[in-house]
Amino acid sequence: MEPSVLEMVKELVLAQIQNGSVSPDNLPQVLNMTHQNLLALKSIEESRDSSVAGITPSTGAQDWKKSITKHAVRCMECGASFKQLSTRHLRQHDLTSRTYRDKYGIPRSQSLAAKETTARRKQIVQQSKPWEKTATYMKSQHPNDNGVKAAAASKSSGATRKKASTGRRK
Repeated sequence: MEPSVLEMVKELVLAQIQNGSVSPDNLPQVLNMTHQNLLALKSIEESRDSSVAGITPSTGAQDWKKSITKHAVRCMECGASFKQLSTRHLRQHDLTSRTYRDKYGIPRSQSLAAKETTARRKQIVQQSKPWEKTATYMKSQHPNDNGVKAAAASKSSGATRKKASTGRRK
Protein backbone atom coordinates (compact mmCIF):
# COMPACT_ATOMS: atom_id res chain seq x y z
CA MET A 1 0.00 0.00 0.00
CA GLU A 2 1.29 3.43 -1.00
CA PRO A 3 1.65 6.00 1.85
CA SER A 4 -0.47 9.15 1.64
CA VAL A 5 1.06 12.55 1.10
CA LEU A 6 0.28 13.63 4.66
CA GLU A 7 2.02 10.55 6.09
CA MET A 8 5.07 11.27 3.96
CA VAL A 9 5.10 14.91 5.13
CA LYS A 10 4.90 13.76 8.73
CA GLU A 11 7.79 11.33 8.29
CA LEU A 12 9.99 13.84 6.47
CA VAL A 13 9.44 16.66 8.98
CA LEU A 14 9.88 14.29 11.93
CA ALA A 15 13.24 13.22 10.48
CA GLN A 16 14.26 16.88 10.11
CA ILE A 17 13.27 17.61 13.72
CA GLN A 18 15.25 14.62 14.99
CA ASN A 19 18.22 15.73 12.91
CA GLY A 20 18.00 19.20 14.50
CA SER A 21 17.72 21.07 11.21
CA VAL A 22 14.30 22.61 11.99
CA SER A 23 13.71 25.16 14.73
CA PRO A 24 10.32 25.22 16.49
CA ASP A 25 9.62 28.68 15.03
CA ASN A 26 9.99 27.40 11.47
CA LEU A 27 7.97 24.21 11.96
CA PRO A 28 4.69 25.47 10.39
CA GLN A 29 6.55 26.82 7.35
CA VAL A 30 8.50 23.59 6.91
CA LEU A 31 5.31 21.54 7.18
CA ASN A 32 3.51 23.67 4.60
CA MET A 33 6.46 23.78 2.22
CA THR A 34 7.06 20.03 2.44
CA HIS A 35 3.38 19.36 1.87
CA GLN A 36 3.28 21.68 -1.16
CA ASN A 37 6.42 20.13 -2.63
CA LEU A 38 5.08 16.60 -2.25
CA LEU A 39 1.75 17.59 -3.80
CA ALA A 40 3.64 19.17 -6.69
CA LEU A 41 5.66 16.00 -7.17
CA LYS A 42 2.48 13.95 -7.06
CA SER A 43 0.84 16.15 -9.69
CA ILE A 44 3.93 15.87 -11.90
CA GLU A 45 3.77 12.09 -11.66
CA GLU A 46 0.06 12.12 -12.44
CA SER A 47 0.60 14.46 -15.40
CA ARG A 48 3.27 12.14 -16.79
CA ASP A 49 0.87 9.22 -16.44
CA SER A 50 -1.92 11.21 -18.09
CA SER A 51 0.34 12.33 -20.95
CA VAL A 52 1.10 8.68 -21.65
CA ALA A 53 -2.65 8.06 -21.75
CA GLY A 54 -3.08 10.90 -24.28
CA ILE A 55 -4.04 13.75 -21.94
CA THR A 56 -1.72 16.76 -22.09
CA PRO A 57 -0.35 17.99 -18.76
CA SER A 58 -0.74 21.59 -17.59
CA THR A 59 2.07 23.94 -18.62
CA GLY A 60 2.84 25.08 -15.08
CA ALA A 61 3.23 28.70 -16.17
CA GLN A 62 1.56 29.87 -12.96
CA ASP A 63 3.94 27.96 -10.65
CA TRP A 64 6.31 30.89 -10.27
CA LYS A 65 3.45 33.05 -8.94
CA LYS A 66 2.89 30.56 -6.14
CA SER A 67 6.58 30.64 -5.23
CA ILE A 68 6.43 34.35 -4.33
CA THR A 69 4.33 34.89 -1.20
CA LYS A 70 3.90 37.76 1.24
CA HIS A 71 6.70 36.71 3.61
CA ALA A 72 8.95 34.47 1.51
CA VAL A 73 10.08 33.54 -1.97
CA ARG A 74 10.72 29.87 -2.70
CA CYS A 75 13.59 28.87 -4.96
CA MET A 76 12.11 26.73 -7.71
CA GLU A 77 15.40 24.86 -8.10
CA CYS A 78 15.88 23.54 -4.55
CA GLY A 79 12.68 24.54 -2.72
CA ALA A 80 14.43 26.66 -0.07
CA SER A 81 12.60 29.77 1.20
CA PHE A 82 14.17 33.21 1.49
CA LYS A 83 13.12 36.84 1.79
CA GLN A 84 14.96 37.40 -1.50
CA LEU A 85 16.60 35.13 -4.06
CA SER A 86 20.13 36.49 -4.05
CA THR A 87 22.64 36.19 -6.85
CA ARG A 88 24.80 34.21 -4.45
CA HIS A 89 22.10 31.58 -3.99
CA LEU A 90 21.30 31.43 -7.70
CA ARG A 91 25.01 31.00 -8.43
CA GLN A 92 24.88 27.74 -6.43
CA HIS A 93 22.52 26.47 -9.13
CA ASP A 94 24.72 27.89 -11.93
CA LEU A 95 22.09 30.52 -12.71
CA THR A 96 21.84 34.28 -12.90
CA SER A 97 18.65 36.17 -12.13
CA ARG A 98 18.10 36.56 -15.87
CA THR A 99 18.50 32.83 -16.65
CA TYR A 100 16.37 31.92 -13.62
CA ARG A 101 13.58 34.19 -14.89
CA ASP A 102 13.90 32.78 -18.42
CA LYS A 103 13.87 29.19 -17.19
CA TYR A 104 10.63 29.61 -15.22
CA GLY A 105 8.92 32.23 -17.39
CA ILE A 106 9.11 35.01 -14.81
CA PRO A 107 8.80 38.54 -16.27
CA ARG A 108 11.85 40.79 -15.93
CA SER A 109 9.77 43.37 -14.05
CA GLN A 110 8.92 40.84 -11.31
CA SER A 111 11.07 41.16 -8.20
CA LEU A 112 12.69 37.98 -6.88
CA ALA A 113 11.86 39.05 -3.32
CA ALA A 114 8.95 38.48 -0.96
CA LYS A 115 6.06 40.89 -1.45
CA GLU A 116 6.50 42.34 2.03
CA THR A 117 10.20 42.98 1.38
CA THR A 118 9.42 44.73 -1.91
CA ALA A 119 6.72 46.86 -0.26
CA ARG A 120 9.08 47.86 2.56
CA ARG A 121 11.76 48.91 0.07
CA LYS A 122 9.21 51.01 -1.85
CA GLN A 123 8.17 52.70 1.39
CA ILE A 124 11.79 53.53 2.28
CA VAL A 125 12.39 55.04 -1.16
CA GLN A 126 9.23 57.14 -0.91
CA GLN A 127 10.32 58.44 2.50
CA SER A 128 13.90 59.25 1.53
CA LYS A 129 13.00 60.72 -1.92
CA PRO A 130 16.41 60.14 -3.52
CA TRP A 131 15.32 61.91 -6.71
CA GLU A 132 15.30 65.18 -4.74
CA LYS A 133 19.01 64.76 -4.05
CA THR A 134 20.06 64.62 -7.69
CA ALA A 135 21.93 67.52 -9.27
CA THR A 136 19.21 68.11 -11.88
CA TYR A 137 16.51 68.44 -9.23
CA MET A 138 18.66 70.74 -7.09
CA LYS A 139 19.32 73.06 -10.04
CA SER A 140 15.61 73.29 -10.87
CA GLN A 141 14.68 74.12 -7.26
CA HIS A 142 17.34 76.77 -6.62
CA PRO A 143 17.99 79.88 -8.75
CA ASN A 144 21.07 79.72 -10.91
CA ASP A 145 24.05 81.49 -9.32
CA ASN A 146 25.04 83.01 -12.67
CA GLY A 147 21.61 84.61 -13.05
CA VAL A 148 21.81 86.15 -9.59
CA LYS A 149 25.29 87.60 -10.29
CA ALA A 150 24.18 88.99 -13.66
CA ALA A 151 21.17 90.71 -12.10
CA ALA A 152 23.36 92.26 -9.40
CA ALA A 153 25.89 93.46 -11.99
CA SER A 154 23.18 95.07 -14.14
CA LYS A 155 21.88 97.06 -11.19
CA SER A 156 25.33 98.49 -10.48
CA SER A 157 26.07 99.66 -14.03
CA GLY A 158 23.64 101.68 -16.06
CA ALA A 159 25.54 100.96 -19.30
CA THR A 160 24.91 97.28 -19.04
CA ARG A 161 21.23 97.91 -18.60
CA LYS A 162 21.12 100.13 -21.72
CA LYS A 163 22.83 97.49 -23.85
CA ALA A 164 20.42 94.87 -22.66
CA SER A 165 17.38 97.07 -23.38
CA THR A 166 18.49 98.31 -26.82
CA GLY A 167 19.10 94.83 -28.18
CA ARG A 168 17.00 93.86 -31.22
CA ARG A 169 14.71 90.93 -31.26
CA LYS A 170 14.85 88.54 -34.14
